[in-house]
Amino acid sequence: MDTGGRLIAGSHIRNEFVCINADDITRRLNSAKALSGHECQICGEMIEITVDMELFVACNECAFPVCRMCYEYERREGNQTCPQCKTRYKRIKGCPRVVGDDDEDDDIDDLDHEFDMGKTDALDPSKLAAAMLFARRNHGYGSVTNGSQASSSGLSTCSEHEFNQLPEIPLLTYNEEDDEIMSNHHALIVSPSTGVHSLPYAGSSVALQPRPMVPKKDTALYGYGSVAWRNRLEHWKKEQSDRLQVMKQHSNHGGDIIEIDVNNPDFPLLDEGRQPLSRKLPISSSKINPYRLIILLRLIILGLFFHYRLLHPVHDAYALWMTSVICEIWFALSWILDQFPKWYPIERETYLERLSLRYEKEGKPSELASIDIFVSTVDPLKEPPLITANTVLSILAVDYPVEKVACYVSDDGAAMLTFEALSETSEFATKWVPFCKKFNIEPRAPEWYFSQKIDYLKNKIYPGFARERRAMKREYEEFKVRINSLVSTAQKVPDDGWTMQDGTPWPGNNVRGHPGMIQVFLGHSGVHDIDGSKLPTLVYVSREKRPGFDHHKKAGAMNALVRVSAILSNAPFVLNVDCDHYINNSKALREAMCFMMDPTVGKKICYVQFPQRFDGIDLHDRYSNRNVLFFDINMKGLDGLQGPIYVGTGCVFRRRALYGYDAPAKKKVPSKTCNCWPEWCFLCCGCGSRKEKKIEQKEKKDKLKHRDMSKQIHSLETIEEGYEGFDTEFSASTSQSKLEEKFGRSSTFIVSTLLEDGGTRDESSEVFLKEAIHVICCGYEDKTEWGKEVGWIYGSVTEDILTGFKMHCHGWRSVYCMPKRPAFKGSAPINLSDRLNQVLRWALGSVEIFLSKHCPIWYGYGGGLKWLERLSYINSVVYPWTSIPLIVYCTLPAICLLTGKFIVPEISNYASIVFLALFMSIAATGILEMQWGGVQIDDWWRNEQFWVIGGVSSHLFALFQGLLKVLGGVSTNFTVTSKGGDDGEYSELYVFKWTSLLIPPTTLLIINLVGVVVGISDAINNGYDSWGPLFGRLFFAFWVIVHLYPFLKGLLGKQDRMPTIVMVWSILLASILTLMWVRVNPFVSTDGPVLEVCGLDCD
Repeated sequence: MDTGGRLIAGSHIRNEFVCINADDITRRLNSAKALSGHECQICGEMIEITVDMELFVACNECAFPVCRMCYEYERREGNQTCPQCKTRYKRIKGCPRVVGDDDEDDDIDDLDHEFDMGKTDALDPSKLAAAMLFARRNHGYGSVTNGSQASSSGLSTCSEHEFNQLPEIPLLTYNEEDDEIMSNHHALIVSPSTGVHSLPYAGSSVALQPRPMVPKKDTALYGYGSVAWRNRLEHWKKEQSDRLQVMKQHSNHGGDIIEIDVNNPDFPLLDEGRQPLSRKLPISSSKINPYRLIILLRLIILGLFFHYRLLHPVHDAYALWMTSVICEIWFALSWILDQFPKWYPIERETYLERLSLRYEKEGKPSELASIDIFVSTVDPLKEPPLITANTVLSILAVDYPVEKVACYVSDDGAAMLTFEALSETSEFATKWVPFCKKFNIEPRAPEWYFSQKIDYLKNKIYPGFARERRAMKREYEEFKVRINSLVSTAQKVPDDGWTMQDGTPWPGNNVRGHPGMIQVFLGHSGVHDIDGSKLPTLVYVSREKRPGFDHHKKAGAMNALVRVSAILSNAPFVLNVDCDHYINNSKALREAMCFMMDPTVGKKICYVQFPQRFDGIDLHDRYSNRNVLFFDINMKGLDGLQGPIYVGTGCVFRRRALYGYDAPAKKKVPSKTCNCWPEWCFLCCGCGSRKEKKIEQKEKKDKLKHRDMSKQIHSLETIEEGYEGFDTEFSASTSQSKLEEKFGRSSTFIVSTLLEDGGTRDESSEVFLKEAIHVICCGYEDKTEWGKEVGWIYGSVTEDILTGFKMHCHGWRSVYCMPKRPAFKGSAPINLSDRLNQVLRWALGSVEIFLSKHCPIWYGYGGGLKWLERLSYINSVVYPWTSIPLIVYCTLPAICLLTGKFIVPEISNYASIVFLALFMSIAATGILEMQWGGVQIDDWWRNEQFWVIGGVSSHLFALFQGLLKVLGGVSTNFTVTSKGGDDGEYSELYVFKWTSLLIPPTTLLIINLVGVVVGISDAINNGYDSWGPLFGRLFFAFWVIVHLYPFLKGLLGKQDRMPTIVMVWSILLASILTLMWVRVNPFVSTDGPVLEVCGLDCD
């Protein structure tokens, strides 16, 4: 039987085989090449070419380019319509059915009727199986015999000679008896993805050595399906390779070989590693469209609400009415600033396998980019060295090439305790790092790994794992003892200060004045782990401190690390973490590189921000420490705009973005120029001469500028020679003097800034250390742009917001990465006072930015900042001002209950409908946000409660402190949040620490409780008619009390009793209010008691 290069297939339902007649391959080669460059307009991936060598078309009406994956996703999760013409997608054969397909006329299943092509009852099944195998082997290589004719049965046949040469092939009987088939001749499995695989049979010339999991199980028992008995990745690569081979072959009737440029980006991706490293996952339209509709509906209801409020004043309580309306208008504006940046929320997905295939090829050195990791610490007493050591150990054991990782620890307190703790950490790392990589454990911070309450033997197949784990736990316990011993020793500082091992005084004995210190613990020659493998670099850095200099706190320490790392390792990417944020996912760096090293969009990304996740928080998260709404809702919304804001930790930066460079300019599509019009059109208008003059003037300026720069750049030539990949064009266009004004007087550092891909030249370690000490001296940043346009930006205690804002103004975009396993985890202050102080510091930084020149309300116009992104930054600096209307609004219920007045007149039916619609729209917005953000209702409610608690306490104090600092010059101290905890689970949650931040919410709580008591007493005294107006006032007061309930629990503590200091203040305030109430005496009329004659004659 001559198959002619065509495929013979069969159905298990009928005893028949058919020949699938393929179209002429020659006519399709050119069309396949023409269609191969189309991209999906949703995900950006290439649209596949079907087996018929035709482009996949999802919509038959407008042919809008959509790939099969997005087509199936839209039908399954979306609104099942074409994005362009809004026509409902029809089911394409081979795609799964969804709800609504039953209404269509296509009720025929592909598998039931795809082989109804002719009568095959008279054919011998065993011979057709052989023909099928023969045709499968010859598919794509042309005809076997010339002039083959189709038989009368409708099937193509091979030549008799070739057919007789084929071995007898066992048939697939699916566990059914057949008299014509011998017992040893079964089962042929035809897999649609991997071709023909046959089990060993009598007469087979191929000796197979199968290794099944269940050797005695009959293959027929597996049934019928499309199970591919190979790895899915290898199968996909095979399909791509076959496609390339088909397009390179001769046609059946001869012809030239089609030349294909494999490196052409428009050619279909032929390898998994050449596909995009990440993709956007838009929120399902069934979730996001109702959410947007509710937002618009809420805007309309707000308009109706304010229309009613403004046109219906309360004349007998005009001041209360006006105050409440002003507060409500401010709340509405704040809601708009917070809501609209969440209009385009997205999620992202990374492909770590593609990253490895692209940059880690077998037998070649890794091509992954290097990463410098910054860890910052100040006070080892508030930030225990054991926590810092765990963070460093998780970094050193990260799943990344060791020669590509360098860890820099900034000790801004110059504490010898931190120095010695790092020395112990580097020694323990030689044992811990190989253990982590050998058994692939998670997380790789030993304190949290050994404290996990899980089955640590799950998925572990190494026989010696349990033994080595016990030994490593014992090693870690000994390491903890050594660290605790250092902490105990450091409690008593000698009068003369500490000395080093050789008797030299410790340079950091004077914290306010000491020289810069750099110590390389790991990474130099001769230091390896216990298995003899190389370890990542670990460097201790303490910048110089001198009295009279402004060292700019954490921002200054980060900039010092930027300069030191640029000289020692100069990685193109930088990760910064706090000392208490350990790497919880060992593949976190690879997750970030899926965005940074993506050849299509990576060059435009300035940083990749990871969400903050925390350990040690109580189950109910009383004070909203997790901040889930911000990280799971707001940040997803910003990612759909220009990217999330920088939150201070867990962020991977592009070093060039930190240097203040603009984002790469987009290549503009050529548009119509003056050449499209006749020359006389411009001669008449005089436009041509003006344009030529402008061009000539610009060319003259460029020539003069180039001459001046060529004279000044010569001093860098000697340094340039030692570097590879030096950007000569950039150096030629930038003068040495301007570079020194921008980056400081260090030629080595300046040259490193011009290397886009990083790297250092070959020099001795002494030269590098000398230059590194130079760039961390106090006066290095004087008269430079450090802290203004370069590095972390100065001017606020929340340098993170300001730094990210400046990058977005330069046209960069950021990315939000949320892997399934959290990338980083840290500790949060679960104590009420510490939590309020932390929020105070954040709010103070926002006030400082608001009162500076970098305020997003008036800064950055004309740059690359999008307007919705600007709204989010405005909201991030304006929110502390909401504390004033909030505390006033929370006071109004008590005033209304004490005075008997209300902020709303007698409510009509129309007003009732408007108020009810407003409350329902608020609830609907929250519910839909929780739905598409994946947030639980407990987290949403805790966030609402702490918004009130923080607003009436920390935000209010931050506002006054910020005004005093900026306008009056009164500076405030930066308080480091304590990272240590007491013994016992959640023990710190119940510790009470008095602070003035507790006074405003305590006062609000008391006056509202007093108001409730007075209002109810008044209603009981006045009778039934007074209960109706009372309900509105009581609802208003209970709204305040319920939101302050977590604050009340924090005051009561673990023993459910109020601390003495709070009790004293409460009694004092309650007494004052009681005396004032008795003096006012509202229950008695101002005209005195009304006396009536009883009718009795007393005389």
